[in-house]
Amino acid sequence: MPEPTYDVAIIGSGIGGSTLACVLARQGLSVVVFEGGTHPRFTIGESMILETSEVMRALAEFYDVPELAYYSSENFYPRIGTGHGVKRHFSFLHHAAGERQDRRTSLQAVIPKLPYGHEIHIHRQDADYFLTATAIKYGATVHQATPVRSVAVDDSGVTLQTDRGAFRAGYLVDAGGMRSLLADRPGWRHRDLRAHSRTLFTHMIGVPCYNRVGLSQAEYGFPFPLSQGTLHHIFHGGWLWVIPFDNHPRATNPLCSVGLQLDPRIHPARTDLTPEAEFNDFVQRFPDIQAQLASAKPVRAWTRLDRLQYSTGHVVGDRFALLAHAAGFIDPLYSKGLYVTHMSILVLADLLLKARQTGDYSAAAFQPLEALTLRYIDMHDRLVANSYKSWSHPKLWAVYAVNWLVGAYLEYLKLTITRLRARDRADYFDKLGDLRLVGGGFAPFQQLQERIDETIEGVNPCDEADVDRAVAEIRAAFADFPWLSEPFLNLLDGKKNHLPNNKLAPQLVNRRNGFLGDGAYREHFFGDADLAGLALAGWRDLRKYRERR
Repeated sequence: MPEPTYDVAIIGSGIGGSTLACVLARQGLSVVVFEGGTHPRFTIGESMILETSEVMRALAEFYDVPELAYYSSENFYPRIGTGHGVKRHFSFLHHAAGERQDRRTSLQAVIPKLPYGHEIHIHRQDADYFLTATAIKYGATVHQATPVRSVAVDDSGVTLQTDRGAFRAGYLVDAGGMRSLLADRPGWRHRDLRAHSRTLFTHMIGVPCYNRVGLSQAEYGFPFPLSQGTLHHIFHGGWLWVIPFDNHPRATNPLCSVGLQLDPRIHPARTDLTPEAEFNDFVQRFPDIQAQLASAKPVRAWTRLDRLQYSTGHVVGDRFALLAHAAGFIDPLYSKGLYVTHMSILVLADLLLKARQTGDYSAAAFQPLEALTLRYIDMHDRLVANSYKSWSHPKLWAVYAVNWLVGAYLEYLKLTITRLRARDRADYFDKLGDLRLVGGGFAPFQQLQERIDETIEGVNPCDEADVDRAVAEIRAAFADFPWLSEPFLNLLDGKKNHLPNNKLAPQLVNRRNGFLGDGAYREHFFGDADLAGLALAGWRDLRKYRERR
């Protein structure tokens, strides 16, 4: 009996594999998905960011899969359920061992309410299951509890061996994460990366809002309670995330995701302890973190993993590609993983649809995916490594945090404005340019970021004089960047400890020449003065711009 044959086979039905299956099936390709486990299933990667939700809107629009936009608007609860949490901010509290948290080393980066509302904390077992079901609705074939045992690639396609028998496909996408079959090819997988961290994580119940056990919201001066967003407890050599799902009035999910990331060169693994015992032993070093978690209880066994970082020398080959985390992973910090995943899907789906027309499934035809994926991994690696280093001294983090924030906002601005301007998918990719994960492809920001990263990489955080030198150099670099407007300057100067809940575009005006007076900025992000003027006037008008086109 001949093997069942499909246009595309996908290994893995997590959020990446299932989203890609939705898109391809909706566009008329025959798709088969193999999942080693069964849904619903536990996984992490729960924090949405502006960039991720914007790319999901682009996927929904350009590939006609409206369900993908359910995770990226203020109306998500009626569509995907109340088991997901609200995310109104990124917040960071810097801690020193044995001391109470100092409000002067705190930061709340509020997610702009306009134009699409706040973000969410995704309960992944529900989200992945929903997207897998959506892929089936659009015609994809999904085999759960069906691990792929081996893969054979030839000139005309790919043969996959499973416990259900052999399957044939014209192209294979490995969305299997760090356990990728294809990434184990000789000379591909490597760990030659700057960042170095290990992790312990679980889901818990009984995690209170930090403002109930530490300083209050009013004492911090934050726009929102710390429980209404992603809380990062940061310290020398690591950080701890707190991601609640029960943080809004309609919540029906009592769980809270908690995870500890540690640099093992500073905090070696305690293999003499169970993962839970090691976690509890470590948090005792920080009184306020311990107070927040004192009454919390895990609802599943703790997971402990050694070094998280891995990458690959290649992403594509003839007739196959690695998707996102199959190619590489750095750290949960800044929640960039889902952004990398969905941007990769956006590019890969376009390349597969082109290949259906040309018949060219060679590695050369899919090089744009490889170039983008490796750029994103490299940039995330440097951003994470230098963030960890900056946490060794609060003065360093105070200035490096602004670098991260400006880069994230510029990336989101570029993604959003490009979609609003684009006539179709081809025009979208043409206008998008070569992104690098942060900065929106804006050359002046890339130059700024390079100066700041080089300064952080050269500083000795144990030498107070050297720290002051580095901080002065970074401030000088920001002074040379004219697009750093008042909200970011207030953070840099220590006048504020939060980025306000404002419209995004006015926060990024050129403080020297005025918003519309700088041709390079206007041309790169907006293309014309009319669109820039709408953005300055307000995001609601900007949304209408797309509707009129």
